[in-house]
Amino acid sequence: MARLARLSIEGELHLILQRGNNAQAVFLDDADRVSYLEKLAASAPACGLAVHAYALLPNQVHLLATPASPDSLSQCMQTLGRRYVATFNRRHGRSGTLWEGRFRATVVESERYLFDALVYVDTAAERAGLGSPWPWSSAPHHLGLRRDPVVTEHPAFWALGNTPFEREAAYRARLARGLSTKQVEELSQAQQKGWVLGSPQFLSAMAQRTARPLAPRPRGRPRKTAAPEPGPTSAE
Repeated sequence: MARLARLSIEGELHLILQRGNNAQAVFLDDADRVSYLEKLAASAPACGLAVHAYALLPNQVHLLATPASPDSLSQCMQTLGRRYVATFNRRHGRSGTLWEGRFRATVVESERYLFDALVYVDTAAERAGLGSPWPWSSAPHHLGLRRDPVVTEHPAFWALGNTPFEREAAYRARLARGLSTKQVEELSQAQQKGWVLGSPQFLSAMAQRTARPLAPRPRGRPRKTAAPEPGPTSAE
């Protein structure tokens, strides 16, 4: 079966997962994390990628971002990955690959799922047992604990309030509500498998912009339609 092409649609929200090869650690210390964020802060705007949220876990990275062009996402991840690996290998006296073959990504309907996706990324470390708010994530920025140069706030985030204090308070309340197990599973499956997450209307609109399948086909054989019964015949 052919590998599903990665989906990237300009102007739409994307949920991204970058993992270490064979689940190996990609950050061994804080200097590695600083290095990655510095390179992300430089690569993203240069490639036309607006990063709305991120979380650096020991063996993976979660991102929520909007590409300005169809190539913005892949260009940024390739540039970032190449530069970071070169620095990581040099610092730790190693060679060879660090990342899993391909990063994973999916398109998410912003109107319906933006805040769920923000919470999903900002609490990724908490789900992994690393604490909250995790300093190596965008959560401190969204809560007003620091200004993060990596983060470009989504327009819908600004609609939470007229002042930074109002927006941060509203997001703090949303973060405190968290996500249900079902919501986490829904976002995780979409992120890992690459299927679009959105309403039927959103999927229909995205289908006009790409020929790539957006959702899995129903399993099993199609249901057979019963043949129409023959009508009455005229007597001879």
